Amino acid sequence: MAKVNTVLGAISTRNLGFTLMHEHLMVAFPHAVTEYPDLLVPNVLEYVVAGLKRAKAGGVDTVLDMTTLDLGRDINFIREASKRSGVNVLVCTGWWLDVPRFLSGAVGGVTPAQMAESFVREIDKGIGDTGVKPAVLKSASDVGGVTPPQEMGLRAIAKAHLKTGVPIVIHSYHPGQVARQQLDILKDEGVNLKYVKVDHSNDTTDVEYLTWILEQGCYMGLDRYPGRMVSPKARTRTMKALIDAGYIDKLCPSHDCMLGYVVPAGIRTEQIEMFNPHRFLYMKKVVFPWLKEMGVPDAKIKRLCVTGPRNFFEGK
Repeated sequence: MAKVNTVLGAISTRNLGFTLMHEHLMVAFPHAVTEYPDLLVPNVLEYVVAGLKRAKAGGVDTVLDMTTLDLGRDINFIREASKRSGVNVLVCTGWWLDVPRFLSGAVGGVTPAQMAESFVREIDKGIGDTGVKPAVLKSASDVGGVTPPQEMGLRAIAKAHLKTGVPIVIHSYHPGQVARQQLDILKDEGVNLKYVKVDHSNDTTDVEYLTWILEQGCYMGLDRYPGRMVSPKARTRTMKALIDAGYIDKLCPSHDCMLGYVVPAGIRTEQIEMFNPHRFLYMKKVVFPWLKEMGVPDAKIKRLCVTGPRNFFEGK
């Protein structure tokens, strides 16, 4: 029986239930909650807990929080939110775009092996002094393709994965088919791509390219809803095409939604929430009804956000 780490301890993959595989309890910057709370949503912990409770009441059991250190990862905050809400929360180790740039520019630079050891320490001993162990490794590349600092980050998470067995999630820029570069680097490091989930894949409607990713053995994060570059309906048509092609158990739909965030001066939280008033329930309330209208049977819809995440963590 496979186990996966949550912020409150390891659980069986059988107990993951309905799982959103790319969300954020809060995105800001390091120490935002403790040192700059006035820049965040008022009463940010209570606000996030309320959002998680609504998700729990709507049938969401587990959330993978993909917030890295350079996006403001706060393990004590996340752990308290999980405890108060009853939602299982998994966290990541690794970096987004900012830290690799800094480390590669530091005097002498930092090697991928050094980076990997930091990730291995968090996986083996816990993040900081919290004892919380991450469930996934994360690396990111974006519109500029795989830059030299980001290549270092990719090679670092590959090395950490090979030492620990913890699976990998990559942020990618799909209009530029950047995943092709990222996966080549991971393969060069010896990673079996069945342990890799490629996120933000529904930022393109190029089904041929997405099918190529899946054929490499990867899992796929269709995780930007409602999204900006592609309409939510077009994203859902892409999901249906991949379901029809037989890849349903490799798909991990989600939202990449932030419950907590920095609030610009003069902007009310209600104005920001208008973009996605359903928050972590958009999938259930909007996308799944669309899939049903498009002809996807209920039995298949019920597998979404359940089978794919479980298979990913079980290494199938």
